[in-house]
Amino acid sequence: MLPKFKKYVVIGAGVHGLSTAWHLAKELKARGKGSGEDIVILDKSGVAAGASGIACGVIRNFYFQPAMGEVMRVSVEVWEENQEDFHYNPVGYLAVAGPVQEHDLETIFERQQRSGYRSDLILGEQNVHDYMRAMLPDWKARGLTACLHEKQGGFAFNKASMLGLAAKAEAEGVKILSGVEVTGFDIRGDLVRAIQTNQGTIEADQVIIGAGPWIKSLWTMLGLPNVIDIRTPGGDVVQDQPMWTYWRLAEGEIHFDPKTYVTAEGKVPPVIHIDSSEPLISTKTGNLITDQLWGIYFKPDKQGVQGGATPENLGTSAQLDPYGTQSQLYVVKEDFVDYWTAGLAHCMKRFEGSHKIYDWSPSGGIGAFTADNFPVFDFMLPNVYVIADSNHGYKMIGVGKEVARVLMGEASSVLYPFRFARFSQGELHPVSNSPYPWS
Repeated sequence: MLPKFKKYVVIGAGVHGLSTAWHLAKELKARGKGSGEDIVILDKSGVAAGASGIACGVIRNFYFQPAMGEVMRVSVEVWEENQEDFHYNPVGYLAVAGPVQEHDLETIFERQQRSGYRSDLILGEQNVHDYMRAMLPDWKARGLTACLHEKQGGFAFNKASMLGLAAKAEAEGVKILSGVEVTGFDIRGDLVRAIQTNQGTIEADQVIIGAGPWIKSLWTMLGLPNVIDIRTPGGDVVQDQPMWTYWRLAEGEIHFDPKTYVTAEGKVPPVIHIDSSEPLISTKTGNLITDQLWGIYFKPDKQGVQGGATPENLGTSAQLDPYGTQSQLYVVKEDFVDYWTAGLAHCMKRFEGSHKIYDWSPSGGIGAFTADNFPVFDFMLPNVYVIADSNHGYKMIGVGKEVARVLMGEASSVLYPFRFARFSQGELHPVSNSPYPWS
């Protein structure tokens, strides 16, 4: 039953809503200001029913942007501290790239060294090839001149980890209500006094929104702008830019005995990300797929190997909002299968012909990206804190820890660079040479 009032109402039972509620409950208790019983989480479906439940589960600090690196440094600490409960596998993360991104990897490595994040950098085409073959003897990709091997990071199993996170929140007294869909807000002045749902109305002192790709609907209900002006770092103003753009996330799996995918030492391999300008040839047709910069990532999975590739831009139409087009969350295009499995075969001999063992189960999803493709973490109304992850979500479990501190009146240097005002102030995040819009 929906309570009439809760001091804190969290919308969304994915990684951000659950993490915020869990950490907020601990902060309230530690400061003698309440407990988890002051918090309720509302979700229109249930725990991990959305993006967090179908995420590939990769945990990495491979970000060119210093601010993103800080978010991930904090997040990896949370994953490492709760390894068993969150079904986290600390196998590391390995990025290999060609000359166009060599400087990016060097920059990331230098920052990681300063922050104490454990990683190694290998430079030079032959050195990189030798390093990869020592780990994976059938590695065959060439033309890669930089390898950043993060000894921290890895992957977690999506739904299992979210159920573990939900258990943490519930153990602190947080109530999670499933099947409660937000339909509007009672806004008086500049404050939300109550949240309207399909199960009734609940009053709140503080609202926290962590709704993943469903953010646009809630953002619009709050009367927030869907078109904004952006000041560039150079001072120019670009007018009438869409606040939200949708990308279909291309991810999938191949099925085989996972025990056969191990390193030369018999260990579970790290998550691997490759960006290459070498020709990508289909193992299905023998045709050239692309001779431009391409990228894939892949990791061990319970059924074999799971991973993804550069996404497909769906545009900005309101019709693409996942609230209205749930079916779009489950579209896997055949050309993605050819692209991704060709990338796997490009990397390792064992993956040649892997298009034949592709699993056509639903995977990937839709990501709602902000105007600069990076998150917004901010009070959008005096008592409404928005966590709009711009599809960086699942891995950033530490955001909830920082948000909880902010809700207690503290400042967060980790979240500050992601304030909404950065768009008007010209303090945008730097862009890397990666083919991915979120890097």
